[in-house]
Amino acid sequence: MNEIIQSLYDRKSVRAFEDRPVPAELKAELLAAAAQAPTAGCQQLYTILDITDPALKAALAETCDHQDFIAKAPVVLVFCADCLRWYDAYQAAGRTPRRPGPGDLMLAVTDAAIAAQNAVVAAQSLGLGSCYIGDIMERYEDQRRLLDLPPWVFPACMLVLGWPTQQQRERKKPARFDPAFVVHENGYRRLDEGQLRAMFRDRCGGQSFEGFLSAFCDRKYESDFSREMSRSVGEYLRDLERAPEHPTWE
Repeated sequence: MNEIIQSLYDRKSVRAFEDRPVPAELKAELLAAAAQAPTAGCQQLYTILDITDPALKAALAETCDHQDFIAKAPVVLVFCADCLRWYDAYQAAGRTPRRPGPGDLMLAVTDAAIAAQNAVVAAQSLGLGSCYIGDIMERYEDQRRLLDLPPWVFPACMLVLGWPTQQQRERKKPARFDPAFVVHENGYRRLDEGQLRAMFRDRCGGQSFEGFLSAFCDRKYESDFSREMSRSVGEYLRDLERAPEHPTWE
């Protein structure tokens, strides 16, 4: 296994960091690596917010499901799907472009996520730990206010990064599903009950299949934060329709 692939196996989410800063040159290296990610039409349909204000970090820790470790992370980056910057450029060039649609937003979200993953891989190579914060998609009204987000700019994902504590370095990485259940050849194959039970055989930690899935469903899929995330994403989608056809921004 080569060094890059090994680093992908070794990388795990880190939620506790040593109390020491990440040097500016390393942060610059991470951001430069993010920009080297594949991108639709070489458009880089994202804007990266580098959150350095401690008060803003603390506010994001609250709006992102009350996770205190976010406020303590040396580096906090919000990767925004940006449907606005190219629209403004088209207008500056004398065009009257159509308003962005859901396809444009999905493409920009993909661009943002790929750039974030480049930063994650770069961080791992530098000895830094990282954790994705999906909760940045929750609380639409609060996140827009905190981050000064105009319409057509969506916080797709957030990363916190820093030097992992010894406990975090030694913590075992959770196992992934066997590829046989995840990789389908030439088309989608819906798993039957027997295959689903086999897929979860090593995930249940001594619980029954029914007990594990019931508890996980309540904790994640049916949770308040999951419902709030769907509401907020719906609001961002409605933003695509709320703005004037050819808006100008203050």
